[in-house]
Amino acid sequence: MNKWLIGLLVVVLLVGGYFWSFYNGLVKQSQAIDGQWAQVENQFQRRFDLIPSLVASVKGAMAQEQKIFSDITDARTKYAGAQTVNQKAEAASEVESSLGRLLVVMENYPQLKSIDTVQTFMSQIEGTENRIAVERGRFNELTRDYNTRVTQLPGKFIASMFGFSPKAYFESASGAATAPQVNF
Repeated sequence: MNKWLIGLLVVVLLVGGYFWSFYNGLVKQSQAIDGQWAQVENQFQRRFDLIPSLVASVKGAMAQEQKIFSDITDARTKYAGAQTVNQKAEAASEVESSLGRLLVVMENYPQLKSIDTVQTFMSQIEGTENRIAVERGRFNELTRDYNTRVTQLPGKFIASMFGFSPKAYFESASGAATAPQVNF
């Protein structure tokens, strides 16, 4: 009888230890995703801090392109008011689209490229866009790993018992694959 009790206790401890470990792993992965999203937002903030300087530097030389500047400002305002990850991602995509149009305009005005201030800010924006792409990629990788864990067996059942569910990926807005068009 003692062997059965000890055996049962060992099995209960092993199963309990597995659940404990699995739960803590999900918490760790969920926190990593939240932390990575904070990094994405950090890079978005860097972008939004640079935009006013870029706009002020280029605005005088490109007064005829006020629409692009107002689109950038509107998208920044939308981002500031966004409440969810999806709303923030959509607003960030609008900023990217507007910046893309601005870059096309910059390429069509070679005299603007020679202005040192514009060159500096353009390289800052390019660097920021690269940083954002890297951070979004990391966010999606962490999300993929977490989602795999909560959807595969036996994790699917254990995760749902503890209230864990798949998280949303950062996805580009519809039409983001199409290059922006600038018509004069």
